[in-house]
Amino acid sequence: MGAEKKWLFTLFSAAFLSLILLLLFSVSAFSSPKPFPSIVNHGAHQPPAFAYYIWGGRRDRDRIFRLLLAVYHPRNRYLLHLTNDASEEDRHRLSASVKSVPAIRAFGNVDVVGKPDRLTYMGSTNIATTLRAAAILLRLDSGWDWFITLSAMDYPLITQDVCPRKTCLIFWMHDLSLDLSHVFSSIRRDLNFIDHTSDLGWKEFQRVQPIVVDPAIYLARRSQIFHATEKRKTPDAFKVFTGSPWVVLSRPFLEFCILGWDNLPRTLLMYFTNVLLSQEGYFHSVICNSPEFKNTTVNSDLRYMIWDSPPGMEPHFLNTSDFDQMAQSGAAFARQFKNDDPVLNMVDEKILKRGHNRPVPGAWCSGGKSWFMDPCSQWGDVNIMKAGPQAKKFEESITNLLDDWNSQSNQCK
Repeated sequence: MGAEKKWLFTLFSAAFLSLILLLLFSVSAFSSPKPFPSIVNHGAHQPPAFAYYIWGGRRDRDRIFRLLLAVYHPRNRYLLHLTNDASEEDRHRLSASVKSVPAIRAFGNVDVVGKPDRLTYMGSTNIATTLRAAAILLRLDSGWDWFITLSAMDYPLITQDVCPRKTCLIFWMHDLSLDLSHVFSSIRRDLNFIDHTSDLGWKEFQRVQPIVVDPAIYLARRSQIFHATEKRKTPDAFKVFTGSPWVVLSRPFLEFCILGWDNLPRTLLMYFTNVLLSQEGYFHSVICNSPEFKNTTVNSDLRYMIWDSPPGMEPHFLNTSDFDQMAQSGAAFARQFKNDDPVLNMVDEKILKRGHNRPVPGAWCSGGKSWFMDPCSQWGDVNIMKAGPQAKKFEESITNLLDDWNSQSNQCK
């Protein structure tokens, strides 16, 4: 009798083990990505692609990774930068998080800056790091069309590419999503979305004329901006423009700034080296003083922000009470958000349809629609873009902006 029980126990154990192995094999086979990514096509007759520069500092590692997943698409290119005040361990952990995503591992379109820059937000090192990022992205990839700057405190309000109902049925509770690529497919690829004005107002005396030195240029330790006792006259060799530091710039304009066949970008860079908050004036002044590019400016940064009146240094932090207005704003991105604020979960659930620690699902994702499987762990043709299901606030915003641009009411003045 004991031998029979022992035999039955052994048989049961073997059957149970076989069942577990079968389940593990099934899940693995079901959820594993294709061994080779599909071919990414770029060019004038293909959907547009974007180069994202996403940066942050100490304690921003997880925020940057979350933001990356929220704007990820295999056709785009991404450069992540944890500045010098973040630890080397944080950089390694960010890289490990990036490599843990099957699609990113397969397409290899995300890079992390290994040698970080020192950055002073109010100093010229801010514009220097942005120019460095643009130069790296120009060298890494010849296919993208627009360069987008985001900080760890930003978040998207639209998808890169809409996920079909049959793939992402579990997420289709609200039809607010709209893909960025679809809307940008219908506009000229030399346009630059940059909030700008030549009406300097109080900034002329408080930002343009004061002479400052950014100590991060020459000091290894953190230090405050150095203010000279004297001021300088407002330039008359070129016109100073100012505006939002958050930009969506075309590849041709960035090549003009980086490769510099004209001396204007370098001349203005030397001037803005000693300007407070140079990121609010450098690109604006270069583009509006350039005969070749001044008529390519659409006067908007495509961001949703709430400011004091008069505006302070930074906009208000957004929270759940701002969600409805933010979702209907027609903006592509919003700032600023506190780390893991509940409103970000609302954006993920109601707009992006993004699961925890997963990329935003799009038409390129071909995985199953079960709750335990990431739809983007498998993929098909990444060059297919699909529009959202309803009338789009963002599309309306772009149409209105382009109407103003065609009437020349929002170009450099």
